[in-house]
Amino acid sequence: MTGLSLHNIAELCGGTYHGPAGLGAVCPNEIVIDSRKVTPGNLFAALPGEKVDGHSFVGKALDAGAAGCLVTHVPAGETRPLVVVQDVAKAMSAIAMVYRDSLTIPIIGVTGSVGKTTMKEMVACVLGTRYSVLKTEQNFNNDLGVPMTVSRIQPEHQAAVIEMGISHFGEMAGLAEIVRPTMAVYTNIGYSHLEALGDRRGVLKEKTGMLPYMPLTGTAFFNGDDDLLAGYECGYLETITFGVGEACDIRAENIHMIGRETTCDIVCGDRRFPVVIHAYGKHMVTAALGAAAVGLNVGLSDADIAAGIAAYAPVGGRAALEETGYLTIINDCYNANPDSMGAALESLSMLPGWKVAILGDMYELGPDSPQMHREMGEKAAACGIHGVIAVGELARDIAAGHGNSLHFETKEALISELPKLIPRGATVLVKASHGLHLEAVVEALEGLK
Repeated sequence: MTGLSLHNIAELCGGTYHGPAGLGAVCPNEIVIDSRKVTPGNLFAALPGEKVDGHSFVGKALDAGAAGCLVTHVPAGETRPLVVVQDVAKAMSAIAMVYRDSLTIPIIGVTGSVGKTTMKEMVACVLGTRYSVLKTEQNFNNDLGVPMTVSRIQPEHQAAVIEMGISHFGEMAGLAEIVRPTMAVYTNIGYSHLEALGDRRGVLKEKTGMLPYMPLTGTAFFNGDDDLLAGYECGYLETITFGVGEACDIRAENIHMIGRETTCDIVCGDRRFPVVIHAYGKHMVTAALGAAAVGLNVGLSDADIAAGIAAYAPVGGRAALEETGYLTIINDCYNANPDSMGAALESLSMLPGWKVAILGDMYELGPDSPQMHREMGEKAAACGIHGVIAVGELARDIAAGHGNSLHFETKEALISELPKLIPRGATVLVKASHGLHLEAVVEALEGLK
């Protein structure tokens, strides 16, 4: 956070500086909220938590070399540098917003209902072939993660890729006011967070709340295979579509999945070049196309874009394919909604051999949740999936939609029966909303012999 001293931070947040006068001129390098991850020069934000209060770790953070701490009160006996504010989370946003004003590099905001983290990683890989790129860590894409990410942008960075996630109306505007992206990439508009957003039109309205915060010279990249994004009008912004459809500005042809790899040709006007994605699934093509669209827009060569796409590796339970010697596991249990689960089933259907889908509850789908779950069972049947194992209360409807299915109320009940259910040589997809924690099922599958 070049140029923002503790005194500056106190002033812009309407707070007060507490500590030795000489240390108030120190400029922290970035904001962190986990005292265990503090390194010298950080600004530790002492947030209240459900079980613990960050103020309990102020001393530990300062001992670890923090330049100062954001607090709502001074812990007893503490004399080292603190900035006392009324609301620590709001102060984080205010700091990031002011710091953003000093930045002139391209900043790419990534949003959508499905595949944000994959797209963020892919875009960062492509830009990383020519630029020093800062990207969102993991999926820190909310009102705390976004200010932290912006604060991490350093003078050596030439571009930043920032993931932006929402679940309620009004959240995107708050994030976009901080990020003010020069480019925006939209993965899709799907059936997620419908309990709060109502329907896909509500999702579209909230997700596109980013666009008014972009500059006149900004560019929006839309998934042209999405019916709501394909024809979306966003006023003064340049718009570029990507997808497999013929009408997309940047499209994929000759898509093939062979084991752990997905290949295709990327086509843009007279330009055509092959790419290899070292990850499994049709949805990976969408991410590659979005990243290619950004790369083409900033002037990267075909070779640079292909190299960036080839450098991508799956992260954290997102369609990672694993051969155990007994079976093949597709670990896609990080999250799920009807769009991502449907795409996962289509991808599974393209693989050889006996195919089993272990599918769990999908959360926050609103009143149509039972029907949406049943449709996933029907989708599995239509894709030729040989067997479905449903896990969780909501997933009972998934089982009802497939003729060859089993249902377990809990993952523990399923795990105890797994050795009897999964034949040697099978390919097994594991997918559910993250709250069901089917990572334990993946671990159990890994142990089958």
